[in-house]
Amino acid sequence: MGPHTALDVMRQSGSILAGMRCADDLTVASSRDGGSRAVRLLAAAAIDPVDQLTAIAAVHALARIFDDSADDVLVPLLSHDSGYLREHAAWAFGIRLPRLDAVAGLVRMVSEGGFSGMVAQRTLEQWSASAADSVALSLESALLGVREPGARSRLVETIGLVPGRISERMLRTVAMDPDEPLETRTAAVAGLGDRGANDERTRIVTALAFGEGELAAVARLALFDLTTASHPRPPWSHGTTIAQLFLHADIDGALSRVGSGDNGGIATLLVRLGDALVAGHRASGVDLSSRSDLTATEQVERVLTLSRGTHETALSCLSEVASTLSGHAFAAVPFVGGVTPAADAWPRRIAAQRGIRRVLRAAGTVDAIHLRMADVGSLAAATVARELDIPIVFTVAPDPHAVIDSLERSGTLTRGNFGAVDEAEHFWFRARLVQRLAADAAHTVFFPRPDLERDMRDLVGIDITAHPERHTVAAEGIDVAVIERSLAGARTPRDGAPVPPALAELDALLHGLPEHRRGLPLLISVGRLHRVKGMASLVEAWAADPTLHEGGNLLIVGGDLEHPSPDEQEQLSRIGAVVPLDGTAEHGLILAGHRANDTVSSWLVAARFGRPGLNAPHGAYVCASVKEEFGLALLEAMATGLPVVAPHAGGPATYVEHGVTGFLVDTTDSGALAGAICAALELAVGPFGPEYAERGCAMVARSFTIQAMARSLTQVYRDVANASEEATWALNAL
Repeated sequence: MGPHTALDVMRQSGSILAGMRCADDLTVASSRDGGSRAVRLLAAAAIDPVDQLTAIAAVHALARIFDDSADDVLVPLLSHDSGYLREHAAWAFGIRLPRLDAVAGLVRMVSEGGFSGMVAQRTLEQWSASAADSVALSLESALLGVREPGARSRLVETIGLVPGRISERMLRTVAMDPDEPLETRTAAVAGLGDRGANDERTRIVTALAFGEGELAAVARLALFDLTTASHPRPPWSHGTTIAQLFLHADIDGALSRVGSGDNGGIATLLVRLGDALVAGHRASGVDLSSRSDLTATEQVERVLTLSRGTHETALSCLSEVASTLSGHAFAAVPFVGGVTPAADAWPRRIAAQRGIRRVLRAAGTVDAIHLRMADVGSLAAATVARELDIPIVFTVAPDPHAVIDSLERSGTLTRGNFGAVDEAEHFWFRARLVQRLAADAAHTVFFPRPDLERDMRDLVGIDITAHPERHTVAAEGIDVAVIERSLAGARTPRDGAPVPPALAELDALLHGLPEHRRGLPLLISVGRLHRVKGMASLVEAWAADPTLHEGGNLLIVGGDLEHPSPDEQEQLSRIGAVVPLDGTAEHGLILAGHRANDTVSSWLVAARFGRPGLNAPHGAYVCASVKEEFGLALLEAMATGLPVVAPHAGGPATYVEHGVTGFLVDTTDSGALAGAICAALELAVGPFGPEYAERGCAMVARSFTIQAMARSLTQVYRDVANASEEATWALNAL
């Protein structure tokens, strides 16, 4: 099949996802049969506004034709009016030889920042290996004409990626210039720390490290990077060491920030899972050492959980990371500037790589790193894992594929607007990142789905029946012990006993309800205030249905209400359009903000059993997410015996028994959502309510505990570590 035929096939593909997969055939055909005619065909397709999906594919296909005429088409695209064409041209240039007349356009994009700036920076980084002086001189020239601190810091950060004396000189000059903005100097200092130790770098960084403030904190970390070498596994260490990360949250062992910003269920999962994996060394869960099929060398001895943090925290945690003691350690990856939502964090790629590299080098031998999503953290971690030869375990989910499919089915996403939407959502990049991570992973993990094999094939393009030994289906799990403690207190209350602090917090919120609403059951939803989680949609559905509104109060747990992020503010604004934010309780709505995980567990139990004089028993849990790959909060609610309302697609359909333990519904349909919630309340008070509640509890305890998840993943990590060790032995024997 030649380029012309491949273009026709792509244009005629039945869906956007099918078209994205056809792009691979177009690329292969163009690289094999490329020439001036192919360039002309692809050039015309690239600027066709009617089919922006094919336009993007054509840009990447052009990059595979190694002919000057292809460069002549790609270079002007760097300054095209359409942002998606500029972005994809910058990305496409990364696989080509350096083109000097393209450098200026790429540097301009770096200066402007954003996702496109990150993509352009990656290309310049790749080109600097063979054209360091040309790239450095262009960056130096741009720096002379830019005064805005953010733009200067991005240029200096890129200079730090370029080897050679020119870039070295610029980094030293900027680092020591007191008139430079703080963020520019910190970029220079961090860049010096990445270049390896010599007398001059060490002198500059040491001098700055003795100062105060953020610059000194960055310098102290740079000094660590310059002077600390990685070390092998100590001889007394017998188990495996596993790293896991989520860089859009401040994760601590107490889960004190869950529900704020991007601190969602993933933060809870990583903490509980890390504890369970090392439970043979810590008594916080099942003792894996009691299993006859696992020897001491096959257990997980150490877990490193990496998340966002300050520079001071990043430095202080390194002593624990470098310790040879077993257990679950937490490490911070620092960023200059305030908190950035996950969707906007792509420009932090270099800082993420630097922080991840620092932690993994300090930890010594790491047997595997587990990545779970197509975000900047996984992009950065995969790069570092390749550098340090650490095997990757990747949990594959159809994200963004399921969203693309849903938007196309609704008519919101078409070939005619795909490029414009992609410019904001980065669908093409994220889908390719999933593809790359899955291909590079030593082992892939999948969530259970009703039609897993079909969905992975049709949505993601992965055939899980091929090489089944490299794939594992593993359900996520919750710490049932936390729920059981809360249930025990509710089932056997002691007269005169003080109210536990968690319930006292809930009681204080419920006291804000008017008297006539205090006898109603409680509807509860836990999660981030984000459009994907559907919190505003839930409030709209609840408020619009008179029967539902008069039949139950709504408690939403999650979000930073005092300092909301842009995503949180968007949801709050939508909620405020339905219920006045300065008097939500008067209308039966309680916005509780983020709460610790143990507190939430107590509140779920209170929704089932009630609080005397404040809320009636027999409440329900509602997950109004647009998509839910699995749903930890749903499992926690079911473990308490609450009936649940959940999205009909994705993971919940594998464990919610429709009409028995809950209801599966199209959460984008407000009327259907309200109807399902009413049905859940009726189910709770019905004659089979107690029986169905215990059925849900038993199902979670049987199949969805964090300990069961830990056992499954321990086997995966053991196999990956053994395979890596065998490959190393074979290589050394040559």
